[in-house]
Amino acid sequence: MTKIQPEITRRGFMKGGALALVGTSAIPSFLERSVMAEATTAAANNKKLVVLFQRGAADGLNIVVPYREKNYYAMRPSIAIKENEVLDLDGFFGLHPAMASLKPLYDQGHLAMVHASGSPDTTRSHFDAQDYMESGTPGVKITEDGWLNRALQAEAISGKASAFRAVALGTQVPRTLQGKVPAIAVSNLADFSIAGRGPQTSAISNAFQAMYDSSTDAVLHGTGQETFEAVKMLKAANPSKYQPAAGVVYPNTTFGNSLRQVAQLLKANLGVEAAFSEVGGWDTHQNQGNTSGQLANRLREFSDTIAAFWTDIGNDAGNITLVTMSEFGRTARQNGTGGTDHGHANVMFVLGGQVKGGKVYGRWPGLADEQLNEGRDLAVTTDFRQVLGEVTYKSLGSRNLDLVFPGGRVDPAMFLKIL
Repeated sequence: MTKIQPEITRRGFMKGGALALVGTSAIPSFLERSVMAEATTAAANNKKLVVLFQRGAADGLNIVVPYREKNYYAMRPSIAIKENEVLDLDGFFGLHPAMASLKPLYDQGHLAMVHASGSPDTTRSHFDAQDYMESGTPGVKITEDGWLNRALQAEAISGKASAFRAVALGTQVPRTLQGKVPAIAVSNLADFSIAGRGPQTSAISNAFQAMYDSSTDAVLHGTGQETFEAVKMLKAANPSKYQPAAGVVYPNTTFGNSLRQVAQLLKANLGVEAAFSEVGGWDTHQNQGNTSGQLANRLREFSDTIAAFWTDIGNDAGNITLVTMSEFGRTARQNGTGGTDHGHANVMFVLGGQVKGGKVYGRWPGLADEQLNEGRDLAVTTDFRQVLGEVTYKSLGSRNLDLVFPGGRVDPAMFLKIL
């Protein structure tokens, strides 16, 4: 077997392998930390936060439908969800029928929604809006790190930290988790086999071990080896043989597999505090559909995956909070091609054992023509940072919200009291 050069391994492996590493320099910062690194309040309390990003700008008005708004139907003659088709939530709002798997979680008080939420920045650029929401600094393009990384920085610490403290499912660490706190991206747990462990050994895992074994760098031979031991702990759970809880079937999709692996990581007790996943396909400019079609198919996968995750987590549900976000909503009026264009306010979901669910939170701005943002969009009445601030404050114990959302004036006194 050809020996892999350490430098090539570090760059290639960290960019696109089954396990990607990120820190404050070319060498992952967690490799530079002392073995006596400190653990956090969230780890001590076994609290975990899962963040889901709906990339592409989901249509919040057809997700949590304001079916009592007459103008909703006037503006969406062919894509509106009819009043007798919505899954009623509170007499005013109703879920899209493709999201039936989430309705029991709402009825049981575990699931809440925040409508008319979003960014105060008015950009309609996917790239800029996603960047602002992931950095947590709307309108500021020079922010170097992500809000979730800063939320981990803002925790109280005591004890020893895990190399798996911050994990993303994917080929690279997302903007949301970039920063001083080390984060790991895992694209496929089953692909990561430990060298010398039999026929399942993969080139990726051999490369990862070679990065340490063949390097003369003292940093790589320090806590890097400790991190590799943590990966061995993960592998000991035999990811390829993982069986979800009885009766749980995840959709056989990229997103379904992603959240299945998040559940696996959380249940493996590896010290995960923050996990990130994402799902695309929300940019419905054409042929959006109503109770069936493009959006309905995406919502069914999205909802069935989250419902499967919730059941799979089982008894640990009381320690887990899941929050969803999308860069902006879509226009209140449908366009000429049966779709919707880039809008403003949207809807966020918050799920968890401590969530005061069974309620749609936020101030509803209305859909009358004069109430629309710029005459075309649902107006934002809840800054997304207030929602994220509350879930990080309550689940991760991130007390310094000025650090998490600089300039955001996120005040616990203004929390919606979702948790």
